[in-house]
Amino acid sequence: MKDDKFGQKVGDTLLDPKNNRIWKGLLALVLILLLVDVILGWYWSWEPELTEVRRADGAVAGETITREVIHVASTLLDKPGGYLSNDILPHRLWLDNMPSWEYGVLVQIRDVTRVMRRDMSRSQSQSQENPFLAVAEPQFNFDAESWAMPATESEYRRGIRALQSYLDALRREDGSAHFYTRADNLNYWLNEVQNRLGSLSLSLSQSVGRSQLNTDEDTPVGELDEQETYVQTPWMEIDNVFYEARGASWALVQLMRAVEVDFADVLRRKNATVSFRQMVRELEATQQTLWSPVILNGSGFGVFANHSLVMANYLSRANAALIDLRKLLQEG
Repeated sequence: MKDDKFGQKVGDTLLDPKNNRIWKGLLALVLILLLVDVILGWYWSWEPELTEVRRADGAVAGETITREVIHVASTLLDKPGGYLSNDILPHRLWLDNMPSWEYGVLVQIRDVTRVMRRDMSRSQSQSQENPFLAVAEPQFNFDAESWAMPATESEYRRGIRALQSYLDALRREDGSAHFYTRADNLNYWLNEVQNRLGSLSLSLSQSVGRSQLNTDEDTPVGELDEQETYVQTPWMEIDNVFYEARGASWALVQLMRAVEVDFADVLRRKNATVSFRQMVRELEATQQTLWSPVILNGSGFGVFANHSLVMANYLSRANAALIDLRKLLQEG
């Protein structure tokens, strides 16, 4: 009974009109915190700018690429707001564009470190893999959304340190690390890029619903109509796909600028320099300023723009140039 009376007394005290200041103060504090969170979220949603990539004086083969992979990975973690994909603060509920951008960047880091470990750092298939890349590559495949024990950032920073150790070993030229700028090694990575661009382009184009035949099976002609499915990206995921493609394109431009430096002789011998630069130029166009506050999803020939289709167009053109480039590397 005493507890009931005490609880009733506390409740009456809080509901007393004389104590409205307490509730108003708490409400004002919550609103201020939310406003600060929104402002910070807006600032943290700024995408990093593209940067120039230059060959350092006396740089050895593979140094420019390795430096740029480190730069891309460091930007992922150290941009305004830091790494947001594993954030548990309230703004995570409405700031899904930047985590999608981060995932697009992360996939490209994973692809290039895998090819560096498997191909570019080895003279042939029977050669021993580099121990530093053997550490770096799996670190970037750690869970992208782990916020504690261990945190994603700590695992990725370990991967960056391993890349730095590989870079230091390359510069020593003591035989402890190698990088082979061969046409086949470049082609291995471009094959990964081609698959990613094709997948992203298809996902972007599905922002406009359409009927699609099942291409996974060899269906008899008479049964084609029965295999049609209507495919459309859910409305709540359209901006996520767009920003994933935008992040992937940003990372690819940075990496390809470095690749052009280290593989300059290969591209020149294969008469592929112009094709390579055209591909990069198409990807650079994806980084133009987005003036709309939201990702518009108008129909293909409707009144409103469809940002996903514009992005898909640039990626498709880059992919077409990439296919021509790979043919030159194989046959040129």
